[in-house]
Amino acid sequence: MTVAIPDPLDTLRTTVADLSFPTDAVAARERVAVVRQLDDYILPRLANLDAPLLAVTGGSTGSGKSTLVNALIGEAITTPGVIRPTTRQPVLVAHPDDLPWFASTRILPELSRERGPAGDPTSTSSLRLATSENLTPGLALLDAPDFDSVAEANRELSSQLLAAADLWMFVTTPSRYADQVVWNFLGDAAARDLAVVVVLNRVDDDAAATVPEDLRRMMAEQGLADAELFLVPDAGHIDGELPPAMVAGLRDHLQHLARDTAARRQVAGRTLVGALTTLTSRIDALALARARDEELAGQIQAAVDEHYAAAHEAVIDATSDGNLLRTEVLQRWQDVVGTSDVMRSIESWFSRTLDRIGNALRGRPEPAEEVKEEIESGLHAVIVDAADTAAARSWQSLGSLAPTLRGAADPSLARAGAHASEEAAALIRAWQANLVSTIQETAGDKRQRARLMSLGLNVLTVALMLVVFASTAGLTGGELAIAGGSAVIAQRLLETVFGEDNVRRMAARAREDLSVRLDAFLAGEAERYEQITGGLLAGAGSVELRDATTAALEHANRKAGQ
Repeated sequence: MTVAIPDPLDTLRTTVADLSFPTDAVAARERVAVVRQLDDYILPRLANLDAPLLAVTGGSTGSGKSTLVNALIGEAITTPGVIRPTTRQPVLVAHPDDLPWFASTRILPELSRERGPAGDPTSTSSLRLATSENLTPGLALLDAPDFDSVAEANRELSSQLLAAADLWMFVTTPSRYADQVVWNFLGDAAARDLAVVVVLNRVDDDAAATVPEDLRRMMAEQGLADAELFLVPDAGHIDGELPPAMVAGLRDHLQHLARDTAARRQVAGRTLVGALTTLTSRIDALALARARDEELAGQIQAAVDEHYAAAHEAVIDATSDGNLLRTEVLQRWQDVVGTSDVMRSIESWFSRTLDRIGNALRGRPEPAEEVKEEIESGLHAVIVDAADTAAARSWQSLGSLAPTLRGAADPSLARAGAHASEEAAALIRAWQANLVSTIQETAGDKRQRARLMSLGLNVLTVALMLVVFASTAGLTGGELAIAGGSAVIAQRLLETVFGEDNVRRMAARAREDLSVRLDAFLAGEAERYEQITGGLLAGAGSVELRDATTAALEHANRKAGQ
């Protein structure tokens, strides 16, 4: 079975289209422009270097583009604007034989097509197609909106159409030729090594004496010394079309180009290579923006990781310094075993302890269960508070590193997750269940199992939790004595059943299990911030983008040179 190999340019197009720049509006617009350049011009032209050329007519408001296009065609196809600035639909005029190429969506795929007489002159969402037998097959004219229009949609569309051109025909006047916006576009044309024709329209005798020479000087300075320059005399006030003689030189130039297959191919190849060359620098700029987003994502992730690591440490500290074993917990533990027996022999103490626990079991609810519930409540509060603190600090860091992202983010990220309380409770239940399993697994011989049965799992589970949680750090005064003594009682009780080494291993296993479960819980909380970092990292990375560009351009240059 033959496996289709993706075209490197198609791969590049998909790679760029899938990028996202949530913090860089300039890069986001450039990404759209690069995709359009590929779709509107590079891909279709590379697929067919011999397809008809597209000459896009651009110019300043009121420069007479539409009147000039109609004169070149020899019939009224486009509608000159009466109101300035003109807002109207772009019109593409081709010979009937060339229409299929332009009617398809191989070029300018975003624009829908209309045919026939002029439609809505204010529409910029579609491209009107017209045909004329007066045009020579091989070259079509596109009358674009003004590139200095006050309407942003017009300016954007004009830029898009100019980027899709094989040939730019700039129309200006003696009063507008030095406008900066004109030279911004001409500078872009020079950077692309694009074939350019400059038309100086409405040239009266006074202007003819000085303006053409000055315009040629400016063109040379801009890198357009070899661009063609045509002068169209000022016809004054006329009704209808310009006299054909006024545009004869320009029309002859375009007709010659249309008839000469080799010349057309040269123009198309030159424009394509220029477009590919500028594409390299444009995508390199996107790769730099991408690298900045990758760095920012890394900084945000590092801050989040730091805050949730601190939360983990805070919980472990709170479960190691006695803070969970305050008065209520310790008093209830004394109801299970008395501290007055601590200094007596362990066997004597153990015997009396069994009697007390048995009496408690027969006479009232099990005190050990109350101790367990108190510890659960305290541990739950510590875990949820740590998650809340980590979320609040991560939110603050996000505001410092990327205020734009935080402004668009879900403010609930500033708090622990909606299900954090339930998940913390489930964590504690699972941890306690594992304590029970550990106790049962450790009770290997008959003697240990008998004592386990006598004392009950709840009592031994509480004792193991006390051993895990009770340290003298953080306690003062009477609490120090009570907690310390309680921890000793719990440990000796467990040692009486299991032995010292086993108790040490059980406590270590319990601490490790709690830490692992806590890690998983906090990791789930921190994952909520992946909606931020994920947006920054959506699509290919900067290195992958550069690699795709290199492969695509090597492929395109080989194909263009065929």
